[in-house]
Amino acid sequence: MSKKALTPPSAALHFNPLRVQLERLRNEMTSDACLASLKNIQVHECYRQSAENLLQYLCLRRHDLRELQAQLAEIGLSSLGRAEAAILAAVTSVMGVLQRLEEPNTQEPKAPERGLHEGERLLAAHADALFGKARGTRSIRIMVTLPSEAAHNRDLIEALIKEGMDCARINCAHDDPDSWRAMIEHVRAAEKALGRECKVALDLAGPKLRTGPIATAPGVKKVRPTRDCYGQVISPAHVRITWATAAINESDTDPCLMVTSDKALAVRAGDTLRLRDARGSKRKMKVIASDEEGCLAELKKTAYFTDGRQIKQRRAGKTLGRMRVTGLPPREQHLTLRVGDLLALTADDQPIDPPSNDNAETARIGCTLPHVLAAVAAGDPVWFDDGKIGARVEKASADALILRITQIAHASGRAKLASDKGINFPDNALPVRAPTEDDIETLAFAAKHADIVQMSFANSAEDVIELIDHLERLDATHLGVVLKIETRAGFENLPKMLLAGMRLPRFGVMIARGDLAVETGFERLAEIQEEMLCLCEAAHVPVIWATQVLESLAKKGAPARSEITDAAMSVRAECVMLNKGPYILKAVTTLNDVLRRMREHRAKKRDLLRSLQVAGRQDATGALS
Repeated sequence: MSKKALTPPSAALHFNPLRVQLERLRNEMTSDACLASLKNIQVHECYRQSAENLLQYLCLRRHDLRELQAQLAEIGLSSLGRAEAAILAAVTSVMGVLQRLEEPNTQEPKAPERGLHEGERLLAAHADALFGKARGTRSIRIMVTLPSEAAHNRDLIEALIKEGMDCARINCAHDDPDSWRAMIEHVRAAEKALGRECKVALDLAGPKLRTGPIATAPGVKKVRPTRDCYGQVISPAHVRITWATAAINESDTDPCLMVTSDKALAVRAGDTLRLRDARGSKRKMKVIASDEEGCLAELKKTAYFTDGRQIKQRRAGKTLGRMRVTGLPPREQHLTLRVGDLLALTADDQPIDPPSNDNAETARIGCTLPHVLAAVAAGDPVWFDDGKIGARVEKASADALILRITQIAHASGRAKLASDKGINFPDNALPVRAPTEDDIETLAFAAKHADIVQMSFANSAEDVIELIDHLERLDATHLGVVLKIETRAGFENLPKMLLAGMRLPRFGVMIARGDLAVETGFERLAEIQEEMLCLCEAAHVPVIWATQVLESLAKKGAPARSEITDAAMSVRAECVMLNKGPYILKAVTTLNDVLRRMREHRAKKRDLLRSLQVAGRQDATGALS
C-alpha cells in the first residue's frame, strides 16, 4: 500500500479560505445570471467566447480582490492581475493549485474549454482582422493621421509606409470627399509599389459641439525693417507693391501689397511713396526697382497697412498720383478672458463682435449645437478648447448660459477663446447622438473606398447598434468599426458598447485621450485608461492608443522626455496613433524604434525578463567589473 503525501494541517487551514473564496467567485462567474446578457444580444461567432469572457470578467471585478491578491502572491501563486484575457481559466488554475496543496491526491476542478493562452490568441486574431497582419517583429501597429497635403503628395504616403505606417487615418472633419479619394488612391498605389499592406481608416466627424463664429476684422499687414539688439536698423524692409490686376509671385519672400489706382501710374526707381499708416504715423518708402506689374520699395520704419490705406507717389517734390491698398485677408478675432469674467454662451449662430473694451460688457459667443443648452443647469462645469478654459454655469436657460470663468491654463492669467473650439459639459447627459446625418453620408463613401470607419463620440450601445444598422443597409459590414471613447458617458457605457460591437467580426476601440481627459478630469485619465485597457483585453477587442503621442516630435522636431515614456507604454495597446505635423516622418521612425525595443521588455501588462546587459557586468565573485 503506497503512502499518501501529507500536507501539514496548519498549511491546509491556511489554503482552505483562499480556495473557498475562489470557488465562490468561480461559481458566480459560471452562473446563468452572469451570462444572461448573451441571450439578448447578437454576437458574431468569432466573438462568442470573447463575450463570455467579458461578462465573467465584469462579474469578477464587482468585488474588491486586493486582499485576496496579496494573500495569493504571499504563497507564490498568481494574483490574477494579468488574467483579463482568460479570467475563468486563471481562477480555475489557481483553485487547482490550492486544492493540490491542501490534498495532493484530490481531483482538480474541471478546466474550462478556453485555456489560459486562448484569450491571447483571440485578441491577436481580432487585431489581425481589423488592422491586417503585423509587420515583421513589431506586433503593435502604427496609425498616422494624414495631412491635407497627402491628397497631392504620393511621395509622402510612400515614405510614411516605408517608415512603418500600417494604417492611414483620414479625418473627415476636414477636407472633402475629393481630397479623401485622392489620399486613398495614393495609399493604394503606394501599397502596390512597396508590396506592403496599409489599411485606410475614415474618422467620422460626429456631432461637433464647438464655439460659434466670431466676426472677422479688417486685415492688417505689419512690415518692419531688421534691427540689431540695440534697435538700430541693420537693413530696411523690402515691400513688393503690385497692381491688383497683376499675378502674385507665390515664391516671393518679400511682403507684398496689392494696390489700385484711378489712373495708370508710371512708378520708377527713385520715386518716394508716402502714407500715414494704421496708427496715423507718417511713413515713406523709396522705390528701388519697378516693372509693368508694380515696384519694389524700401521701408526703414515699421508700418501697419490696412485696406483702403492711401499711398502717394511723389517725384521731385511733386505728387504724381495716388494708390490704395486692397486685398488684405480679413483678420481672425477672439475673446480675451480672465478668471472671474462673465461669458454668455448663446444659442445664436450669427457671428459676434468681441467687446471693444475688456471691461465694458459681458463677452458673448454662440455654439454649434444650440439645443444642448436646455440640458445644462446652474452649477454645472463647462470646459473650452481642450480644457484650457474652465467655467461654471451661474444662470441657465434654453437661449443662453451665463458662465463665470474659473480656470485659465496660462501663466498670464488670460486666455484667448476663438471660434470653432471644443466645448465640453462633463456632468451632463447631452441630447446628442452619433452617427449624424453627415456621418451617414460619409459611410456611403467609406463603403466603397475605406477599410475601417471610426465613430466619434460613441456614447451608448444604441449609438453602436444604429451605426451597424446603417452599415448593413449599405451592405458594408466588411468595414472594420472603431469606437472612439471621448466622453464620460462613453467610458461608463463601454461594457455595453463592447457587447454591441461584437456583432461585427472586425471591431476595435480608440482611447481618445484629448476629450476624455477634459470630460473625466486630467487627474483621472491614467486610471480610466487603465480600466479601458483591461475591459478591452477581457473582450479580446484591439485598442488604439491615441492623442498627443510624440506630439512635440511631430510638430517641432524634438520629443519631450515624457513623450518617449508614453510611447513606450503604448505597447499595452494593439495600435498607436500619431497626429500630423511637419516632422511626422521622424515621429513614425522614432515610434517604430521604441515599439520594437519595448516588445522585448513588455507584453500587455506582463514584464518580460530578458537578459540585461548591466547584469552581466559582474565577475564570478559577484563584484561589478
